[in-house]
Amino acid sequence: MFQTFKEWFWLERFWLPPTIKWSDLEDHDGLVFVKPSHLYMTIPYAFVLLVIRHFFEKFIAMPLAKAFGIKEEVRKKIIPNTILENFFKCSTRQPSQADIYGLAKKCNLTERQVERWFRSRRNQERPCRMKRFQEACWRFTFYLIMTVAGIVFLYDKPWVYDLWEVWNGYPRQPLLPSQYWYYILEMSFYWSLIFSFGSDVKRKDFLAHVIHHLAAISLMSFSWCANYIRSGTLVMIVHDVADIWLESAKMFSYAGWKQTCNALFFIFSAIFFISRLVVFPFWILYCTLILPLHYLEPFFSYIFLNLQLMVLQALHLYWCYFILKMLKRCIFMKDTHDVRSDDEDGYGEDEEEEEEEEEEEATKGKERDCLKNGLGANRHLILNGQHGR
Repeated sequence: MFQTFKEWFWLERFWLPPTIKWSDLEDHDGLVFVKPSHLYMTIPYAFVLLVIRHFFEKFIAMPLAKAFGIKEEVRKKIIPNTILENFFKCSTRQPSQADIYGLAKKCNLTERQVERWFRSRRNQERPCRMKRFQEACWRFTFYLIMTVAGIVFLYDKPWVYDLWEVWNGYPRQPLLPSQYWYYILEMSFYWSLIFSFGSDVKRKDFLAHVIHHLAAISLMSFSWCANYIRSGTLVMIVHDVADIWLESAKMFSYAGWKQTCNALFFIFSAIFFISRLVVFPFWILYCTLILPLHYLEPFFSYIFLNLQLMVLQALHLYWCYFILKMLKRCIFMKDTHDVRSDDEDGYGEDEEEEEEEEEEEATKGKERDCLKNGLGANRHLILNGQHGR
């Protein structure tokens, strides 16, 4: 049964233009062509990237974060409470006022103590700025390396300057070593992001990130197997060039450099709009949707490729909407912290709660000092009074 499905899945009419056979893409005369088996290497390379990331975050990102003034946070330990812990894990992290009243009765605590316990418990799971900075630093470094590598790989390729060359000779286009490594490293990186979801910062859009990474891997895998390598490299460089600015903005946001963060975010927004809303539809989509019709009759993989790219363009418009909302808040409300924390990481509320808790502790500390000072003054008066008598 599996063999039957495999033979059906790799039918030439699904992947290749009419009259083209898989045998036409076999290696010959020193020319190497893409093979689906090449993609198996992305999994072990993904684990290699995870190892590299571990040492990078420990020996490069962490010292850099400390140089920016980001300290490792020491969370205050909470008093263990089985009833509250079970409610936190099994019911909700944000209990209603009625829940707080009932839990306070069960635990023989005040409602204020229950509220503070839940606030502290939520803050325990909130990732510290150090961890978020390390993750952003790793992604920034990888995107920067791949952007530079993409430019080096593509600057002398004729299809970058003449889009007709993307389809010249398709699909009998040999695989270059630079194309192989560009593709394999990009796919390995997205696999590594999926493998690290369990330990990375949990965000509100966790599911959206999973879908995005799987969609990226699916698109790259499909374009590899159907030998759309030339157009695929153009798609990757157009996307990587904007991501480096977003990750750098996050780094400076976590470091508290608001003006630098805002400047980088404006640069990211400009590059995003140009690359995703101008270059992608009027250059990439034009190349993949219109130009092939001068060479080939429409076939399945051509249609499927362009459907995926048009879905990707729809996502660009979706993300553009949220970027415009952020820019509006940056320009008119002068407030980027909420955007970065609430919208992107989903921890703005807990950060505010932690600040409130710290302020409360500071207030209590001042009250204790006032009481001590007041008591000391009273004792002094009493002593003076006794001395007078």
